[in-house]
Amino acid sequence: MSPTLELTQNLIARRSVTPADEGCQALMIERLRAIGFQIEPLPFGNVANFWAWHGEQAGPVLCFAGHTDVVPTGPLEEWLSDPFTPTIRDGMLYGRGAADMKSGLAAMITATEAFVAAHPRHRGRIAFLITSDEEGPSVDGTKRIAALFAERGERIDWCIVGEPSSERTIGDTIKIGRRGSFSGRLTVHGVQGHVAYPQLAENPVHTLAPALAELTQRAWDEGTEHFEPTSFQISNLNAGTGAPNVIPGELKARFNLRYSPVQTLEGLKETVEGILRKHGVRFTLEWYLSGEPFYTPPGELSEAVCAAIESVRGARPQLSTGGGTSDGRFIAPLGAQVVELGVVNATIHKVNECVRVEDIDALHRMYLNVLANLLA
Repeated sequence: MSPTLELTQNLIARRSVTPADEGCQALMIERLRAIGFQIEPLPFGNVANFWAWHGEQAGPVLCFAGHTDVVPTGPLEEWLSDPFTPTIRDGMLYGRGAADMKSGLAAMITATEAFVAAHPRHRGRIAFLITSDEEGPSVDGTKRIAALFAERGERIDWCIVGEPSSERTIGDTIKIGRRGSFSGRLTVHGVQGHVAYPQLAENPVHTLAPALAELTQRAWDEGTEHFEPTSFQISNLNAGTGAPNVIPGELKARFNLRYSPVQTLEGLKETVEGILRKHGVRFTLEWYLSGEPFYTPPGELSEAVCAAIESVRGARPQLSTGGGTSDGRFIAPLGAQVVELGVVNATIHKVNECVRVEDIDALHRMYLNVLANLLA
């Protein structure tokens, strides 16, 4: 068994459902401290975080970023094996976090161990920024650390986030940015009444329907060369008392806009609220910004990552900004070039999450090559 596979299994066996860490970071810290890393624990609230570094202050800083927390298992009866008992079947390693992202964490550690052993006096610094609050509210994890780093002038030049970026085969896609994420909590106000006397009531479901149709069918923009178009999605919609003969007096909805850089926050707010008013909707709306768009243009980091991947799989990856958000959105504003490179994402957050065993070692080699390309 390879060291990377063994470490992946050890991490999966820890039930680190967000924001719990359950000893994952202690295991990583033990490995890093053994090869000379300085460790700075950075707990906030009930969230475990740490910052670790090796090397000289002078020179570039290459940071590996990731999270030890995982999403809940879902229905246990639908798993073919215990989600926290790492199990290999038919060349696949099963377990919660196998793809998102404990295999990535393990590959970061073992690649760094191999690189430091071969290059103990490497140029610049290798750093780790690890949290247990990526799958949760994302408030007391990387977001808080990034704010702290901005205050004290901590520098990160290049950052590799170990999120599962690959689509079909390991290394076929890397993320060089993400769309922004802007959410709304909408309350539509009506007047409750009897279904037999609709003239005495105001049904918020009926009121919202035309506005919702326009919002969902709207072509917000065409995106850009590097970003998909902006999209609007309803995630939650609730109204009614449960009784079949009562017109609800209120409707609550949650929605999300994944927006490209051609949009502005104020422009999105004005458009949504304008459409609601146009259709006569009486509403209250609270807005929440999860992350602004970020983009890493071609440069030293993306070229080093592409070359590292090509040396392992024989082909260069596709560069993408698709998918959901990641903690890269908090790191990029520090001035860092950010690239996401990890295993195949087909089973993340699903029952029977899994990763190809051979991909775990391939990712180790890719990370090792990146280190050599940038810091040897």
